[in-house]
Amino acid sequence: MNTNSSYEIRVQRLNETPDAPRIETPDETVKYWEEVITKMPWYIPDREVCVSITVNTRLRPTGHSLVSIGTLNETVVAPRDLFRAAVALAAFGVILVHNHPSGDASPSNNDNLMTRRIAECGIILQIKLVDHVIVGASGARFSFKESGLL
Repeated sequence: MNTNSSYEIRVQRLNETPDAPRIETPDETVKYWEEVITKMPWYIPDREVCVSITVNTRLRPTGHSLVSIGTLNETVVAPRDLFRAAVALAAFGVILVHNHPSGDASPSNNDNLMTRRIAECGIILQIKLVDHVIVGASGARFSFKESGLL
C-alpha cells in the first residue's frame, strides 16, 4: 500500500460545507466511526483499525484516513502515517480513533504512550491532536481528552 494509487484509496476528502456537523465530543466521534468508518471496505471489525479524522478550525470533518490495521489486540501507529493525510488536506487538527475488538475501551500502556508521542509530534507540525477515542462494544468508549490525558 505504498503506491500513490493505494494511498488515495485510504484517504477520503470530504466536501466542506458550512453546515456540516462538528465533531466536538467523544460521542460525536463514535457516531462518525459507526456511521462512516465501519462502512468502509477496508474496515475489519475483529482487528484493531486506527483512523485519523481531519478537522478544520471549526472542528468540522474535512476527511479521514486509514492509518493502520492491526491484530486482535494491537495496532502500530507511526506519527508519519497519522499526519500524512492531515498535511495533505491542510487540516487544523486530527482526531485519532481506533477500536478494541475485545469490547473493553480501556487504554493499554501502548495506547497511552502512542497518544503522548503523537500529541508531541502534532505540536511540532502545528496540527492539533484534538482527541484520541477508543471505541469498545455496546457504546463503550474512552476519550483521552475527556479523561484529562490530552
